[in-house]
Amino acid sequence: MSNLTPTARHAAFPRSDPGQVRGRGPGAGHGPAGPARRRPGPGRVVGTVARSAKYASLVLAAIVVIIPLVVVLFASFKTHTEYHTTGPLSPPRNWLNLDNFATAWTDGNMLRGFWNTSIILVVSLTGTVFVGTLAAYAISRLVFPFKRLVLGLFLVAALVPGVTTQVATYQIVKSMGLVNTPWSAIVLFMGTDIVSIYIFIQFMQSIPQSVDQAAMIDGASRFTIYRKIILPLMKPAIATVVIIKGIAVYNEFYIPFLYMRSPDLNVISTALFRFKGPYGAQWETIAACTMIVILPTVVIFLLLQRFIYNGITAGATK
Repeated sequence: MSNLTPTARHAAFPRSDPGQVRGRGPGAGHGPAGPARRRPGPGRVVGTVARSAKYASLVLAAIVVIIPLVVVLFASFKTHTEYHTTGPLSPPRNWLNLDNFATAWTDGNMLRGFWNTSIILVVSLTGTVFVGTLAAYAISRLVFPFKRLVLGLFLVAALVPGVTTQVATYQIVKSMGLVNTPWSAIVLFMGTDIVSIYIFIQFMQSIPQSVDQAAMIDGASRFTIYRKIILPLMKPAIATVVIIKGIAVYNEFYIPFLYMRSPDLNVISTALFRFKGPYGAQWETIAACTMIVILPTVVIFLLLQRFIYNGITAGATK
């Protein structure tokens, strides 16, 4: 048998088809004669539907957010007649019509509004960070009687709507002689921000107390530890509070409108109210003023959004 040539050996012992050896038919394989592809299972179908629903919800949310901005943008470039004769989603005929922006800037005294808003914003944020971090440090590090009661009162204060206490708040601010001054808004913005204190407390709990103990062994006081150790370590939380609180103060209307009635104390939110009268409103001018107001907010938010997300996540997980 060993003397057989390769051709004779192949004829005597034919090689089996690979498909037959593996238990498959002669038509098995990847060619056209093979069986049909396996159908997707129910899990894959559910995953595809869930993914499609997720993207559809994101697209819907983006449309809901963008459409009002588009309506305001279109209205800001329209004339008074064009605004009342065209639809809200109709583009303006002249994109170079800047008369509404000029009217909003001059008649609305937007420059003074930006100046007053900047002063209130800077002082309020500085006070919020200083008071909030000090309160959070005392609650997180010090042991004192009724500590749980204080935390509970903070929670109750955060749950009570501010509008329900405005009568008493107005009487207190008036008795202090702060009505019709910028300090009325500054004091209220500094003293009613319980959420910022909670953010600082949650972040401060991630800092080991051994750092404080080591500094106290070296002779550092509590305030020195707070100023030189704790405060620099809380920069992510401070950035988060500054951004969130800054946007809230920037867009606040109720407190400036109620406590600062003088035209010289107008902020950018109350400047919009100049174009609303008892016999109607100049909506195209209000739209132009709105675009001027929201432009800095949008730019700052787009530039600093990663600090917002990182800070909130850090405060929620640590």
